[in-house]
Amino acid sequence: QAWNHQFFWESMKPNGGGEPSGELLELINRDFGSYDTFVKEFKTAAATQFGSGWAWLAYKPEDKKLALVKTPSAENPLVLGYTPLLTIDVWEHAYYLDFQNRRPDYISIFMEKLVSWEAVSSRLKAATA
Repeated sequence: QAWNHQFFWESMKPNGGGEPSGELLELINRDFGSYDTFVKEFKTAAATQFGSGWAWLAYKPEDKKLALVKTPSAENPLVLGYTPLLTIDVWEHAYYLDFQNRRPDYISIFMEKLVSWEAVSSRLKAATA
């Protein structure tokens, strides 16, 4: 759980969000059809994770593709053979004080204003090296 949280915090920055660029955007467009489709699917994955857990953008080295992964509790995609690139914490403690039970609003703010695409791109570069 500590690893997941550290990874989550390192996935954010003040004034983040927007769209990624470069190889990351190319792979998102290839594997999800468009950035907008990726965002919709990521938000859906995070909103529909039953109970406490995580939603992840991950890279599957054997397939050389991006994928969305949902994990319960303290699990992460490493144990499934994926390389994590981005995560959002959907345990209630991550959003309840600010958003109460409005998990989708929290997810939207995360994607629109907090994601560090530089961190995600750096992780992708390491995963594909």
